Amino acid sequence: MTRAVAGLGPILLAQIRSEVRLRWRVPAFSASNLVLPVVLFSFFGLPFVGKTTPRGLDVGVVLLTSFAAYAVGQVMVYGFGIGVAMERGQRIDVLMRATPLPPAIHLAAKVVVAMLFGLLAALILFAYGTVVGGIRMAPGLWLDVTARLLAGSLPLIALGFAVGYVAGPNAAPAIVNLIYLPLAFASGLFMPPDQLPHVVQRIAPYLPTYHYAQLAWGAIGAAREPVGTSLGWLAAYTVVLLWLATRAYRRETSRKFA
Repeated sequence: MTRAVAGLGPILLAQIRSEVRLRWRVPAFSASNLVLPVVLFSFFGLPFVGKTTPRGLDVGVVLLTSFAAYAVGQVMVYGFGIGVAMERGQRIDVLMRATPLPPAIHLAAKVVVAMLFGLLAALILFAYGTVVGGIRMAPGLWLDVTARLLAGSLPLIALGFAVGYVAGPNAAPAIVNLIYLPLAFASGLFMPPDQLPHVVQRIAPYLPTYHYAQLAWGAIGAAREPVGTSLGWLAAYTVVLLWLATRAYRRETSRKFA
């Protein structure tokens, strides 16, 4: 008698549903990633809606895009950095190793769920900016900004994985905050880059979040570099951070299962 074996597609969908339930049932994850960007935009974005930049751009649109980049990046870095570290601490990775689930499917499900929550965080913020702030953009422009935010988040996913496999469950939240918040600040996500300290302005062009922000701002005409430059930097950072994450993963696997 031959047993039926589920295809990779159904297995991936089942694992995605499991990951979504896991993240959604953790209030700290859902609240911080979905609500915090709205709170930040309320304080630092809404007061400037309707004002214009020296280049004639709506400050509200620029800030909404900035905080959307922060929101999506936060999901990627915090979700992977803290989530993977917590799973290691609870030895869920050991449990998953004992199942027939292919490691590639487990990883793919995490990436898809991160993209879904990142998309949800951006859509909630966009809806808030539209309803409360009265911000208006053409439908195609909304889609362009969203696509850039998701496409450019790959190095941040890799960064989250690297932290998740290097830091322990207790240290991961502090390490993620020490990494991501300074990156976001120095890249101009909270205030215009030209208003940052001079030394920060000189460092910013070498940061992944700077080029991530530039990619998003390019959709609304606020970028300071071509799209190709932003994509090139982000691709390079993706390769480097994935290499670091892979080394950390292999070291962890060797330590636990060798």
